Amino acid sequence: MANMSKEKTPMPEQPAELRCSNFQEVCTGYTEEMAIQEAQRCLQCGKHPCMDSCPVNVHIPEFIAKVAAGEFEAAYQIIEQTNSLPAICGRVCPQENQCEGSCVRGNKGDPVGIGRLERFVADWHAANHAVEPPHTHCNGHKVAVVGAGPAGLACAGDLIGMGYDVTVFESLHKPGGVLVYGIPEFRLPKAIVAREVAHLESRGVKFVNNAVIGKSVTIDELMDEDGFEAVFIGTGAGLPSFMHIPGEDALGVCSANEYLTRINLMKAYLPEYDTPIAKAEHIAVVGAGNVAMDASRCALRMGTKQVSIIYRRGHAEIPARAEEVEHAMAEGVNFRLLTNPVRILSDETGHVCGLECVEMELGEPDASGRRSSVPIEGSNFVIPVDMVIMALGTKLNTLILDTTPGLPANKRGGVEADEGGRTGRPGVFAGGDAVTGAATVIKAMGAGKAAAKSIDEYIKSK
Repeated sequence: MANMSKEKTPMPEQPAELRCSNFQEVCTGYTEEMAIQEAQRCLQCGKHPCMDSCPVNVHIPEFIAKVAAGEFEAAYQIIEQTNSLPAICGRVCPQENQCEGSCVRGNKGDPVGIGRLERFVADWHAANHAVEPPHTHCNGHKVAVVGAGPAGLACAGDLIGMGYDVTVFESLHKPGGVLVYGIPEFRLPKAIVAREVAHLESRGVKFVNNAVIGKSVTIDELMDEDGFEAVFIGTGAGLPSFMHIPGEDALGVCSANEYLTRINLMKAYLPEYDTPIAKAEHIAVVGAGNVAMDASRCALRMGTKQVSIIYRRGHAEIPARAEEVEHAMAEGVNFRLLTNPVRILSDETGHVCGLECVEMELGEPDASGRRSSVPIEGSNFVIPVDMVIMALGTKLNTLILDTTPGLPANKRGGVEADEGGRTGRPGVFAGGDAVTGAATVIKAMGAGKAAAKSIDEYIKSK
């Protein structure tokens, strides 16, 4: 029976006053009854706009129909045909701008909770089917994947399914990329990332950690000496950006990348880990993307009494997911909008003691439709803070470009590659943030899948 409710089935979550002091997952997930109820909101429309808006082309109406019928394992098998990381995507994908943004139920109410249902199905499968699939038969061809983030994991998952001998090289000591160093435990438990990696390992994917390609070994050495017939570059965009304002070199200023890496990958939030991390009474987080929300919410959980988001535009222009903004506000993060830093103040010891800002007003929209922000002359004021976290986006690391002759760069400073991941070097492919700059997890996965298809075509044509 169809469920014609205009509202999504609510997702259970920890109360704000409780969760802001722990790193346990905020949203606790649907029960079977809730999942069936939400799945029955799907109209099973003929044109499937939700599928068209999914970067990895999950067969959304098909898996939702199985959930509505209570056939949860069948739903999982449908999802896994195109998405090798469903438990992750169900938690961190911006569904509101992709599949759910195209759902026809959204025309007169809430769209179907596609992400919530994908998460439920993946979690149900993990809880009820412990047996992993057998090793995939190898076709005798070797492919190297550089980077164990979303693009690399998706590429490896598709290649191993095609029968390739796949080795993933990761610069950090754990696979997962931004999934393990960037996204906090309360949004994406690291046990889930480890579970998805273990699933790939059980299928035959090999992981080599602490391998900095371009330093430990070059792309040319992988191909000429180690026998890899193709290489996929999915290294992401991990270099932090700064404002280059006076005082930015003061003690107590850091990037959100470093702050989150110390908390997430290096476990600074756990008392049994002796990970050094700066503590403060009042932290200013500059920026308003998802990374800024993550850093500000982590700071509260690490014991900071006051956390302020500093953003030069208004609420309507905040680039972070609406759900993350709502959670941050509910947990007590202060939003200082239409505000832009111009100088960081420090005390006699060289430590941050204040953030000088200027009030902003919105100007005319640019070609993209986004309104500019213009400083109001003479509106300078100081916010007393003792730590500043810069969450201004990331840049591409050029190490691989610098150590791989003949590999072209694009205007963003990344690797030049077409939509199929093909670069100017035969046998070398690239995708995700390494090409486009910082984007979403699901778009990186889509690029990894596209490259896997191109790699298969390339090797078969040799």
